[in-house]
Amino acid sequence: MARSAASARGGPRERDETRSEADDAPSDGTPGPPALAVENLTKRFGDGDDAVTAVDDVSLTVERGSVVGLLGPNGAGKTTLIKCALGIVIPDAGSVRVFGSDVRDGRGTAYADVDAMLEGARNDYWRLTVRENLRYFATVSGVDPDSVAARHDRLLDRLDLTDKADTPVRDLSRGMKQKVSLASVLAGGAELVFLDEPTLGLDVESARTLRAELRRLAAEEGLTIVVSSHDMTTIEAVCDRVVMLSNGRIVADDTVAALLGAADRDIVRVASLDLDRETVAGLRERFEVVAVDREATPPAVSVVAGGDRLYDLTDALRAAGVTVSDIRTVQPDLEDVFLERTGSVPGGDSA
Repeated sequence: MARSAASARGGPRERDETRSEADDAPSDGTPGPPALAVENLTKRFGDGDDAVTAVDDVSLTVERGSVVGLLGPNGAGKTTLIKCALGIVIPDAGSVRVFGSDVRDGRGTAYADVDAMLEGARNDYWRLTVRENLRYFATVSGVDPDSVAARHDRLLDRLDLTDKADTPVRDLSRGMKQKVSLASVLAGGAELVFLDEPTLGLDVESARTLRAELRRLAAEEGLTIVVSSHDMTTIEAVCDRVVMLSNGRIVADDTVAALLGAADRDIVRVASLDLDRETVAGLRERFEVVAVDREATPPAVSVVAGGDRLYDLTDALRAAGVTVSDIRTVQPDLEDVFLERTGSVPGGDSA
């Protein structure tokens, strides 16, 4: 788990949990700097013809108190971007400012109020109890754990961990371990957190609880969250804004509502046992095919066919000898937008 370096800031300090964004604002009343400002960031791996540009001239601002989702197919540059923002990976070009501090001027200052969960439930000390983990990671963050004991109690309660507070983490289920990892990240009262797949391994109810807690923390305590996830439900429910990456570049950056509105097209989903590859190829020649689900029973294809184009589609299906099992219009969701912008399904490789 990425942690801010307590050693760079001296010994444990008391955390003032009444601190707000106004405390960081200039005395003239103007808003303080954003939580994160990335400008023209570039990172390459390798040399010569074998060089790979993982992040390609990316600029991004995350305002305080916002929840920003980071999406992209495998290899899109999400992890490299996050690690550059955290100072784990040094970029080849560009700058990163955290709460107005350039990370090149001093990591201790820049990352004093930053934490991250990058590898799920593997980040905690499994021989320690749940509460001991929270106290330990608060201390690692440079915070006196006694000063945030009430915060720990709230986290344990809201994440349904109170009954397991004195249980060694190694004795918990995978989903419980994931929740302990999240609680540990929040234990020190960091104001900016990066979360990688926070709902991984959680059951439906636990995932819903976690999403609600993230929204509460952002709304009531001003926590700023950057979350990378393939769980579209989490992204839609939690995030104010979504940034989509493909081949190291930002291909979309807007609110969920705006992204869905831009994809507000008439999509028709046709299901039939007759939808073989040759038939789908024929449809692609005449229509915009946005998705093909060969694993469905029966197989299905989604086609943009609004207005009179719907009649053209039914004529094309009839001419191809397709007996339709089901046909319906569908409202595009965030996954459809993701596919359109990146050419890949969440968690898949770029096309």
